[in-house]
Amino acid sequence: MQVAYVLYDEFTMLDIVGPFQMLSAAIGLESVWVGEEPGPVSDHTRTGALVASASFGEVTAPDIVVVPGGMNTSVHFDGRIREWLIAVHPTTTWTTSVCTGSLLLGDAGLLSGLTASCHWAASPQLEQFGATPTHERVVMHPEQRIVTAAGVSAGIDMGLTLLVELQGREAAETVQLALEYDPMPPTNAGSPSKAPAETVALVQALLG
Repeated sequence: MQVAYVLYDEFTMLDIVGPFQMLSAAIGLESVWVGEEPGPVSDHTRTGALVASASFGEVTAPDIVVVPGGMNTSVHFDGRIREWLIAVHPTTTWTTSVCTGSLLLGDAGLLSGLTASCHWAASPQLEQFGATPTHERVVMHPEQRIVTAAGVSAGIDMGLTLLVELQGREAAETVQLALEYDPMPPTNAGSPSKAPAETVALVQALLG
């Protein structure tokens, strides 16, 4: 089973590395990093990069697609990612996104009439694609074979959720324990409903 991890200019590193770490630890899943062309692709900090091992044209029938979020995601609307998602989604087992990656699924027409998750600051943008935003960490639509995850760390939860679907709860628990995924953050401001109002305002200003 092939898992295609989508890379594009200014993607967010943990959005894609989180689910990759979970899924790559499972038996029988082949990972391929795909982009417009093979080679290094810069993340949104411009200090890190991942390497696309194949172009969109070379990956034509992935079983699972993972689309990360990033900065300036809208720059990629109506482009190669959209064309590729439209081409491969009809035969995927799951087409998924993390953070603002759901905007790219929406741009490809895959979220119309569905609830979908996204980074909280960008969630309202889902409405332009006919989707209904939700702040759930992972949203699954089995009939449409669509999964969307909220911001950044929710991609790790999505990876485990996919493992439960693909290989069962025991397999997911084995991977979770092997990777010691047992988050206990020292702060409790991971969503707008938990963070102080001044922190929410500051982050909104920083994100524009």
